Amino acid sequence: MESNSETKQHTLLSSDYGIQRTQYPYVTGTSVVALKYKDGILMAADMGGSYGSTLRYKSVERIKPVGKHSIIGASGEISDFQEIMRYLDEQVLNDNMWDDRNSLGPKEIHSYLTRVMYNRRNKFDPLWNTLILGGVKKGQKFLGMVTMIGVNFEENHIATGFGNHMAQPLLRAEWHENLTFEEGVTLLEKCMRVLLYRDRSAVNKFQVPLLFPYNCMRLTCYGLRFLGK
Repeated sequence: MESNSETKQHTLLSSDYGIQRTQYPYVTGTSVVALKYKDGILMAADMGGSYGSTLRYKSVERIKPVGKHSIIGASGEISDFQEIMRYLDEQVLNDNMWDDRNSLGPKEIHSYLTRVMYNRRNKFDPLWNTLILGGVKKGQKFLGMVTMIGVNFEENHIATGFGNHMAQPLLRAEWHENLTFEEGVTLLEKCMRVLLYRDRSAVNKFQVPLLFPYNCMRLTCYGLRFLGK
């Protein structure tokens, strides 16, 4: 008869413990803010990564391109976001292999992410992220959000994390359908500056991808100056 210690060791070495998932977020990113403007999509996020309450990393990219038409931004656990990007890279690769002159648009990717997040939630093994998916395909702008439990919606302007409380009032007050590129950038910078002042997890370094019609995308990183009284 095996002793208790031998039984315990055998259990720990069994296949049930071969793969471990993230059950609690460790390295996390804070708010992402996005909006539609007259000609495309604007999105912004700072590049900080917090290890618990310590602002450990200051060059974490939380906004990535997806295929030809879309960009994705994520709040929450960085490693889970990397896993999501692995899923998306596989989907984009499989789509390209068809070589049918068609490519995944933002609506299809948003729908796919909704299923992925809801599926993982049902397994009680969620991906600890809130995602914003924006894109332009055939002149049609799309901006949507997916939470870690699969809740999803589309909107003209979206913010995650603290931005949902601090940036959304600014967006509701100043956003309009005919927002120009310059006005959109100014509004985003205003939101990110408020978050920089109020969110202890934010850093003074931002990642801003600019998505235009006709598959034109530019990704820039820059800082904001603190304003005096």
